[in-house]
Amino acid sequence: MKRKLGPSTTAIHGQPARRTDWTPVVAPLYQSSTFTNPVGSGEEVMYSRYGNNPNQLTLAARYAELEGAEAAIFVASGMAATALAHLAVLRPGDHLLASSWIYGGTRRLFEEEFGRFGIEVSYVQPDQPRQWRRMVRKSTRAIFVETPTNPTMRILDLTPMAQIARDGGFALLVDATFASPVNFRPLEHGADIVITSATKYLNGHSDVIAGAVAGSASLVEEVTRLMQLWGQAIDPHAAWLVERGMRTLGVRMERHNVNGMAVARWAEGREEFTKVHYPGLPSHPEHALAAQLMDGFGGMVGLELKGGAKAAERFLRRLKLVTHAPSLAGVESLISEPRLTSHRRLSEEQRGKAGIPDGFLRLSCGIEDAEDIIADLEQALG
Repeated sequence: MKRKLGPSTTAIHGQPARRTDWTPVVAPLYQSSTFTNPVGSGEEVMYSRYGNNPNQLTLAARYAELEGAEAAIFVASGMAATALAHLAVLRPGDHLLASSWIYGGTRRLFEEEFGRFGIEVSYVQPDQPRQWRRMVRKSTRAIFVETPTNPTMRILDLTPMAQIARDGGFALLVDATFASPVNFRPLEHGADIVITSATKYLNGHSDVIAGAVAGSASLVEEVTRLMQLWGQAIDPHAAWLVERGMRTLGVRMERHNVNGMAVARWAEGREEFTKVHYPGLPSHPEHALAAQLMDGFGGMVGLELKGGAKAAERFLRRLKLVTHAPSLAGVESLISEPRLTSHRRLSEEQRGKAGIPDGFLRLSCGIEDAEDIIADLEQALG
């Protein structure tokens, strides 16, 4: 029986094998759009748009190992991964059940584009688990959820959704970008398909846009077919950079986990914050579930600042170390306001119902020294 390797070892080596003499330790970059083709061959040609460049294939195989999947594919962005994963399992006339706690860009995809394909989407409040089964239709073909959620860091138990999906013979798709496969692997908890924005923790250096889908070989084959037609192949250099980033994924996640916890504990003791959203805190509504399911709580912290939008703007202008910028999960700490980024298309009332009031800040704790992150946040409070 093959020994299961740890996540850090897998992220660095994939399935290790003895290298021949004079093999480069770092995989070369195949920055080529096309490759020579055997005359008279009926095999698929090697062409980077087809996703079969050596950099693309090596990265995909390594990520599949990390997630415990049969196969994986990398594409040009996290949104490309989300779109292609859903289109691989949905057809015109199908119904999708989606969590209402999802990234604003994903919700726009569902509401502005899926209708044009004849796909209907219904939303379920995940804190009302009985809704999942009640809202299943004969035409339901998939369930989609995020965990941890963006930006409120809620944690979902996949077990009831996975059972409903099995009973109905349809797919459970999970976006676990905020966890990374080091902290949480959805396929181990009943998911059929895992989606991630590789821009975030997998790459970890804020210098790549990429996404990935992992699951069964047949599912990834269909995503690959769609990717070849719709044209979202990842560039070989981007694939090489993601692989470079993944080599330090394990140690980076250790530091992200430590820093996230340190910042969350500090913030919870400050009267300037009305609420701190972090699954590692006992005050978090799903803390016990997170402790059971996850191997670490991550570097993402939601902060609700007293004084609303004006207080948030004052606070952000005073920051020196922490950078005010969208995106997350890089080695540097980043902070943003969801009201102006991911959830800007929602009204103030809608954001409030979603748990994202004005004054809500999404902090991505980098891998700096925790005391320096905290010192910068403290001085910004004035």
